[in-house]
Amino acid sequence: MSPDVLYTIEVILNGLMAGVMYALVALGFVLIFKASGIFNYAQGVMALFAAMTLVGIQNGQVPFSHLINAIFGTHIHHFGWQLPAIVAILLTVVVMIIFAILVERLVLKHLVNQEPIILFMATIGLAYFMEGFGDLMWGSEIKTLDVGLPQGASLALEEYTLKWAAEGTEYYGMYLDKLDMVAALVALGLVIVLSLFSQYTKTGRALRAVADDHQAALSVGISLRKIWVITWCIAGVVAMVAGVMWGSKSGVQFSLSLIALKALPVLILGGFTSIPGAIIGGLIIGVGEKLFEYSIGPMIGGATENWFAYVLALFFLVFRPQGLFGDKIIERV
Repeated sequence: MSPDVLYTIEVILNGLMAGVMYALVALGFVLIFKASGIFNYAQGVMALFAAMTLVGIQNGQVPFSHLINAIFGTHIHHFGWQLPAIVAILLTVVVMIIFAILVERLVLKHLVNQEPIILFMATIGLAYFMEGFGDLMWGSEIKTLDVGLPQGASLALEEYTLKWAAEGTEYYGMYLDKLDMVAALVALGLVIVLSLFSQYTKTGRALRAVADDHQAALSVGISLRKIWVITWCIAGVVAMVAGVMWGSKSGVQFSLSLIALKALPVLILGGFTSIPGAIIGGLIIGVGEKLFEYSIGPMIGGATENWFAYVLALFFLVFRPQGLFGDKIIERV
């Protein structure tokens, strides 16, 4: 094969890996929107908070140590232990479940039957609260997240694909990041588990019933508050997985919360109510922005990955606002 063809294949594969990372964040939005009709602006901050909590627990950091030291004049920062990654992840899951229960008890319970814009504004307030609370709890400095995930290029893949190039051509093998490949496998497993949960469990069917019609679900005895707690718990776990993947890739810092902005075009393409749509939308965005940057970017100055996804989303909003897999809204007057 010619190097140009191989480079194009490499760009497509890297786009698929990037798209999976976007889809991980979009999944949390879809789950909450399906069950409660709330666009959860705080989903990106939930990923940041989960990653910060995981790092803090794993490193044995004392929560609120800066505040405690400022008030009492102490110099306490760490408990003096290092927890295994799996134990820290399980404890972080517990923290995110507690967070979901508190959100339902303290916020959502008081906003039942309110206008969607009020619920949306509540999640904006929740996002800023979580961001400040996370900084107060664990500190605002950039943190390194290491849960044992592989990093860097796959040398075996580079050596294997090196043979694909025609003799006499300059080609150095296909570059794929190991972390991106692991993220793709994790996201695939997560989607399968969520799909099986939704289709074959009583709770999953209740979640789908609430997503279809809140009032009808209430009339057959489904507890809306219980479903909201379960949904936020699942979204919290999804946020933690996204936070682990993105945090391992680029460090745990404030910019991690901005991944929610990259999930918006994914949601617009796939539809706000479709789990498969979140995955496919992420893949389209990932491949599209990489191919556009590779083929068109050099002609127009580059840096097209910053805006390509939003232009594509704008196109969909004009011609298919419900997305590829979203439910078409028909209002009869």
